Amino acid sequence: MKIIVSAGGTGGHIYPALAIIKKFQEQEKDLEVIYIGTHNRMEKDIVPKMGIKYVPIEIYGFSKTKIMRDIKNVYLIYKALQKCQELMREFKPDVVIGVGGYVTYPVIKAAYKLGIKTFIHEQNSIAGKSNVTLAKYVDLVGVSFKSSKDYFKTARKVVYTGNPCGENALSVPKISKTTLGFRKSSKLIIIVAGSLGSHTFNAKFKAFLQIVGDEPYNILYVTGKSYYDDFIQDVTFPANVKTVPYFDNLVGLMKDAYLVISRAGASTISEILAIKIPSILIPSPYVANNHQYYNALDLANMKVAELIEEKNLTTDLIQVSINELVNNTEKYITMQKNLEKLNTKESSTIIYEKIKELIK
Repeated sequence: MKIIVSAGGTGGHIYPALAIIKKFQEQEKDLEVIYIGTHNRMEKDIVPKMGIKYVPIEIYGFSKTKIMRDIKNVYLIYKALQKCQELMREFKPDVVIGVGGYVTYPVIKAAYKLGIKTFIHEQNSIAGKSNVTLAKYVDLVGVSFKSSKDYFKTARKVVYTGNPCGENALSVPKISKTTLGFRKSSKLIIIVAGSLGSHTFNAKFKAFLQIVGDEPYNILYVTGKSYYDDFIQDVTFPANVKTVPYFDNLVGLMKDAYLVISRAGASTISEILAIKIPSILIPSPYVANNHQYYNALDLANMKVAELIEEKNLTTDLIQVSINELVNNTEKYITMQKNLEKLNTKESSTIIYEKIKELIK
């Protein structure tokens, strides 16, 4: 079996794409995969390390201010479309899969023009522009939130699949908090500012981390690689706080944590739901259509997470919100029970089976 997968820009698109590829690799022993991504974003480094053939294309998202780049981008999209068609004629994929990001537009459009079966997946509660634009061309759309179906009224068929990162998270081995030097009996709180990190998120938490020395819990704070040096400069944190720029296989450590505080990206949410860990979500207000807020709102409405908007975030509010879950065991247990009621385990399998039906 031959598949082409395209996704790019952030971990919220890339990691679901890799989870889908992993499921196909498990099920199709003769699988051949090509991943098409951008020439300058995260995927260009992540995907080749997974042993997956990577083809970069130069393309940019459209901007309201960079007019000259937008003009150039029209030409680049046309050029990318031609490159993708040439690649597909040679490779002859059974299906082309788009998992979000502007890079998917010429890839899916090329497959459509050649009559190749296509599938796109939307991770967020508010659908991205590329996926909405591509909906009328594809054979099947998968969504992570049931409410997202309303964005794909022009699509031939839409199915609720959940987010494949959730199922992928279940297979990740548990990592003990003792590897960080924390006691096994302690409560670990993981605070992470998203796959790319965030200057504003870090700024909000820096003061808080300096005053928690007497609190009965430990904290791992993940700053993001670009922000680590500035974050630790000229500051000493208490012994119960550990800061790192990045933590490989963070979901494995989340399995030994008491609470997660994070942005509300779709992949992070799917992992939180899959491993059933209570969370405090602080959506990034800097993303398209404020979609992280609506991702988090879905969880808050289900009473499986707390939602705090960044504009309301203060040191006092952070401390009160954490202590409320650490000290109020009834509230914490209610969150856990609500999480247990959710079925979040079979997304990659559903996607694989739906695509197999599609290409029969």
